[in-house]
Amino acid sequence: MSNNLLKGKRGIVFGALNEKSIAWKVAEKAVEQGAIITLSNTPIAVRMGETKALSEKLNAKVIAADATSVEDLEQVFVQSMEALGGKIDFVLHSIGMSLNLRKGRQYDDLDYGFLDKTLDISAISFHKMMQVAKKLDAIAEGGSVVALTHIAAQRTFTGYNDMADAKALLESFGRSFGYIYGRDKKVRVNTISQSPTLTTAGQGIGGMDAFFDFAEKMSPLGNASAESCADYCIVMFSDLTRMVTMQNLFHDGGFSNMGLTQAIVEDYIEKK
Repeated sequence: MSNNLLKGKRGIVFGALNEKSIAWKVAEKAVEQGAIITLSNTPIAVRMGETKALSEKLNAKVIAADATSVEDLEQVFVQSMEALGGKIDFVLHSIGMSLNLRKGRQYDDLDYGFLDKTLDISAISFHKMMQVAKKLDAIAEGGSVVALTHIAAQRTFTGYNDMADAKALLESFGRSFGYIYGRDKKVRVNTISQSPTLTTAGQGIGGMDAFFDFAEKMSPLGNASAESCADYCIVMFSDLTRMVTMQNLFHDGGFSNMGLTQAIVEDYIEKK
């Protein structure tokens, strides 16, 4: 159902790979709520993924770009403003990848070259994105920038590996750049800490199925779905949240405030 929350707004969605991805659902809901958008992902993701189908469905231009490249990001913003006919009102950063995770390297045996790439792709790209946009004056006053993160930035979760460090850095960029962007351009910057979600990227994390089940039992509302996260992103893009910035917002069914639930106790007793 559309409430036209984003009517007349222009946006860029980074990271829509397939129907499982949160970015994919954000793109769909943004258009449903009246926005016009462009899509961006890496050249290989555009070739190998299903972004083209989403582009056709939403009548949204796809701009292939390496989010770690300042030059590529400049082209994303320039081409988006040309395609959409004006400054951008909202941006979603939904980008993350760890070669250490992919290669099975444990946290006490990291490949530091892989770590550099993890931080660049998963976090520093967020800073580059905002710095490029600010220098180009590409985001309109009152605009909204959102990046997706995870509670592993604050707490230790086995198997999350160096992605936890990347998410912590991402959240720090949200606060530090959020101050400057708000002060100078009235652009708000927030991060959304989502429940464990069975996206293509999420399923690459060791033990994700167990963590998903644990979080479901720990959260009074259960795990937040990718679709409900997309709804939250839409609210953060809208004028309803025009005074919210520099926040890390937990969208996790209450997991982040829980210590122990009856369901976990019963599980423990039963297995014992």
